[in-house]
Amino acid sequence: MKRLSLLLMAILLPLVSISQIKYESFSSQKLGETRQIKIQLPRNYEKNTEKRYPVVVVLDGDYLFEPVAGLVDYYSYWDDAPEMIVVGINQDGTRMNDTYYSDQNFLPEGKGAKFFEFIGMELLAKLDQNYRTANFKIIVGHDFTANFINYYLLKQNPIFKGYVNLSPDLAPEMANWVTSALNKSESRKWFYMATGSDDVPDLKDNIISFDGQLKGLSNELVGYKFDNFEDATHYSLVGKAIPSAIESMFEIYRPISTKDYNETLLQTSVSPSAYLAEKYSTIEELYGIKKKISLNDFMAVYRAIEKTRNWEEYKELYKMAYDSYPGTMLGTYFEARYEEETGNPKRAMRIYQNAYGQKTIAFLDSDFMLEKADAIKKDFGY
Repeated sequence: MKRLSLLLMAILLPLVSISQIKYESFSSQKLGETRQIKIQLPRNYEKNTEKRYPVVVVLDGDYLFEPVAGLVDYYSYWDDAPEMIVVGINQDGTRMNDTYYSDQNFLPEGKGAKFFEFIGMELLAKLDQNYRTANFKIIVGHDFTANFINYYLLKQNPIFKGYVNLSPDLAPEMANWVTSALNKSESRKWFYMATGSDDVPDLKDNIISFDGQLKGLSNELVGYKFDNFEDATHYSLVGKAIPSAIESMFEIYRPISTKDYNETLLQTSVSPSAYLAEKYSTIEELYGIKKKISLNDFMAVYRAIEKTRNWEEYKELYKMAYDSYPGTMLGTYFEARYEEETGNPKRAMRIYQNAYGQKTIAFLDSDFMLEKADAIKKDFGY
């Protein structure tokens, strides 16, 4: 396990060092004491002054913050997840009191109730006040703290939309409560849970039983994923679970994959341009992020149109391209292809010619566009 931890840190620490890490002391009225927190801001936070970011709250921040922060930075770098503000709460020496619950009703009590209010009423409010946060919030915990994060899900209007349970040490009735809450949820939620073949036996048995309940979820608003990692211990499973959780919660955010292209875009019953528009509309709706359509996704739809010869699809695509990449040849090329394939070669020729002076993008440059215009001119004798 030590080797795995060292390898994980060797990979992630350089990534974390590139991002902005802040260490703050938080004086809590609810707790009556000062808590140490770590905050990782996205790489370009200072430059993108109008952009708002989802928030990831990490309990056990003294050891869990760096793996989560590093992987969030890694996935966002490759645009497989949005840039996010990651906040770690150090709990070294306090986690047992922080996660305390009553032996009678199994709900947070004493210091546990105060810690619950500290996060929900103080910490998140301060983050919203001091940073450009979006409404999409995730919370992460491990064993005792993983159980604790689920109490937020039981509230009438949960403040978190994503819950990452790393080998949760479940309180009595927690499995039933969470199952009921997810089934009744009227808004989108993501619930992730992981164990490993070499996890603590009692924890693993309860987790697998809990998964059996959650497999029966019938609520389409809930995204649920469970992992039981082979040869993973209570601690080493963390390195495998965090990337899996990120991937499951941000599946639609990722660029169009080869699988999406083959199984969706090439189907004649699917409108590729409508699929693209809906993908980005859903991203904004789910995560509160207005994401620019990636060049990768434009190219995927372009290839699908060329493959299926569904030329009418270009009409909406070139409008989106003009909006997303103004001043470039992208929208111009798609519009010219539309006119060329729908019986207007002379107009297509002129549109190709109009690309001269626009910015190059992808495989499109002035020589290519003028060659397309000259080919039409030669074929039709214009």
